[in-house]
Order: sequence, then C-alpha cells, then structure tokens
Amino acid sequence: MNREIFLWINSFAARNSILDFFGFAMAQDMVYVFILIEFYIYFVSKKRDEAIFAFESMVLGVVLNQIISLFYFHNRPFMDGLGHTILHHNPDNSFPSDHTTFMMAIAISLFLQKDTKTWGVWLFVLAFIGGFSRVFVGVHYPFDIIGSIFTGALGAFLVFTQQKRLQKINNLIYKIENRIFKRQT
Repeated sequence: MNREIFLWINSFAARNSILDFFGFAMAQDMVYVFILIEFYIYFVSKKRDEAIFAFESMVLGVVLNQIISLFYFHNRPFMDGLGHTILHHNPDNSFPSDHTTFMMAIAISLFLQKDTKTWGVWLFVLAFIGGFSRVFVGVHYPFDIIGSIFTGALGAFLVFTQQKRLQKINNLIYKIENRIFKRQT
C-alpha cells in the first residue's frame, strides 16, 4: 500500500515544469518558512516561551527520528528504483522524514499554546503540504511522512507536558540573549 500511494502521488512529478518547481521548492525549502516564522514569533510577536518550546519540540522530534534510525532502516523510493526523483538526496534512511518532523513538531507545539494556536493550525497545513511534497519529488514514501507526524507530535506533547521544568532552559536563553544584546534584566 505504501508503494502504491507513493507511485500515485509521485506520478504527477516530471510532467509539468511549473508543478515540479513548486513541488521541489515546498519539499526542500518549506523548513525555512518555519524558521522565519519562529523568529517572527520570538522577536516580533514577543511570544518567546512559545517559540522556544516549539524549537525544543523540533529538536526532540528529530532526536526521536535518530533513535528510530538506530533500530529501523527503510530505503528511499529511488533506492528501490521507484518513481521519478526530482530532488537529489543521499541514499540514507527515509523513515521518518526529518524535514516533516521538523515542521510538524513546530506546528503542533504552537497549536498547543494558547497564544499561538492560529499559527499552529496554519503551520500544520504547510507542514502537511511540505511533507507530502517530499513524496511528490521522490525522496520519501507516504508512511515516512505519517511516521513524522507522530514523532513531531510526540516531541511537541513531551515538551508541552514538561514546560515548567523546561522554563529553566528558556530563562537561560533569555540571559544569553540579554548579554548578547547588552540589555539589563
């Protein structure tokens, strides 16, 4: 089933240069949109804790991916000789997708926070599009993306439940920021 869904989504690749361009851009560069939004939330919206908790969620989600990779290896579609590959990628483990986990963890973390819930909803949609764009360009199977939704969500939920303990890290970040920018606390 994973292969069949991959082949269907990926069948739209390499047919239309405009679609390929957008699919490639969303698959490769969507994470930068998330980074920019994180900076906006931290520096402009002044929702510093929310931005840091989202960052911590992302780090934890990607670490969970690395732990999974120690015990489970899954080929990328091009390693199995399947589909059209329009994004060059190293032939390494595909499950779960680090790009998608990165985006999902941030989106879900922001959704869990009262003051950034709307950001979380919009970013979840973008993360979903970005994740399945990675299927479109031929570097992930659909189940890699679904697995990433779970690891991103797990990272976000674990951070959410430990916010009081993690506040010490946030406070340390504020001290470092204040020293860098020479602000008085």
